[in-house]
Amino acid sequence: MTKPLIGMTGRRWPVAWLDRNVPKAMHELQFDLHFSDYPASVAAAGGIPVELTRDADVEELMARLDGLILSGGADVEPARYGHDPDDDLGSTEPDRDEWELALLREARRIEMPVLAICRGAQLTNVFYGGTLNQHVELEEGSGHPQWDIDGRETSHEVHIVPGSLLSSLYPQKVGVNSLHHQTLAELGKDLVVSATAPDGVVEALELPGHDLLGVQWHPELLEKPDPTFRWLVERSSAFLERRL
Repeated sequence: MTKPLIGMTGRRWPVAWLDRNVPKAMHELQFDLHFSDYPASVAAAGGIPVELTRDADVEELMARLDGLILSGGADVEPARYGHDPDDDLGSTEPDRDEWELALLREARRIEMPVLAICRGAQLTNVFYGGTLNQHVELEEGSGHPQWDIDGRETSHEVHIVPGSLLSSLYPQKVGVNSLHHQTLAELGKDLVVSATAPDGVVEALELPGHDLLGVQWHPELLEKPDPTFRWLVERSSAFLERRL
């Protein structure tokens, strides 16, 4: 059986950010950054990982893929959901917003399975017309931006909504990491909540009847193969079979 090809988005940063590790003559260049746990998680779940570049035509690129991961990263530009930036807004990457929204739009058009992680879940909510809380402090609620705890360790539990897609992958409660300082506010049209933190913060969303799952935590850093990646590979395999 042919393994599905899973595309993963990443960041694009100035080479100058690498400072002394590259010659000064190259500081005006850019580099694409992909954290290795994403492809490792896809491979562990039985898929073939592909780290995507934004230089390809979106439709042509997506025509070669069987599944899509929207990965974590910078804050979504608040103008995307009609808000002004807060003082505590982190760095934004508008070009990445535009690229990933185009990928998501094409994925929904062709009904390609999508796993949206952290920023990816937030961007998905914005795509469907939802909004974000631009910053939460460590002392608020369950303490979501746990920057000082190893991301491979769990920092709080989430409660899975019975009957949700996520409930078929996880037990009713599961420990997760917490590497985000933004949270979902108003939920996007047709999306439903499938997990919450003890303080009520939305930790996962999905689109009933479609292969779209977003989680606020970083499953790629937890034990492999993670259930969400197994789900993505399984659904991407079915998508591939339909296309053959």
